[in-house]
Amino acid sequence: MRKGISRLSICCVTVFCVLLFGPFGAFLPGPAPASCDDGVQARQLVEKARMTLESFAAAREMEGFRNLMKDARGIFVSPQVLRGAFIFGASGGSGVFMVRDKNKGDWVGPAFYTIGEVSFGLQIGGDASEVVLLAMTQRGVTALLSSSVKLGADIGIAVGPVGAGADAATANLSADIISFSRSKGLYGGVSLEGAVVAVRDGLNNAYYGKSVSPSDILIARSVKNDQAAALRSMVTKIAGGKH
Repeated sequence: MRKGISRLSICCVTVFCVLLFGPFGAFLPGPAPASCDDGVQARQLVEKARMTLESFAAAREMEGFRNLMKDARGIFVSPQVLRGAFIFGASGGSGVFMVRDKNKGDWVGPAFYTIGEVSFGLQIGGDASEVVLLAMTQRGVTALLSSSVKLGADIGIAVGPVGAGADAATANLSADIISFSRSKGLYGGVSLEGAVVAVRDGLNNAYYGKSVSPSDILIARSVKNDQAAALRSMVTKIAGGKH
């Protein structure tokens, strides 16, 4: 009987993995060759990230987010992080990362990443969220420039304040990374302890037309794509920097 249950559990887990990660295989970190599909996906991701930021910046309850953006050194935006649960839970999405040029004050990027996590337990359900991470320290920026980083383990992360009293609450935050989210139209902080952020080489290479790393894009500034001008302008506007 136990053997039968075990086989059933393995079968269910396998089916769930196929259903969750099959259509959204991009959630799984790891290098991938550039393709035409990568180029289209990268361009769409940049535009969706701009729309997410526009919504976050305009929301009344996101005063804390707007205030923290003024001092942020980097920003990661994932327009859609999908979460599903059956036997175990898994979530994942793609996002863009940009950094502030400390000399000129303008914003550089984007570089492309995945974000995902897996949790175990008897659970069922699913949802989708928009996620924004603010890198408030140089340590936070450096961590996100690596090939992969585990939030809460390799780098400190805290949930961002939302709603009444958020302005005062920002003064007490000292984490390297601060997270915000919107799910089902509601803004809030989101715990991303244990989530892994990893580079999407395929999207980076396709978007810039050659093999590049996040450091090439964000630090050396050896490449640039004018299609991201609207996104950079939006980030600069929210952060109160140079246009």
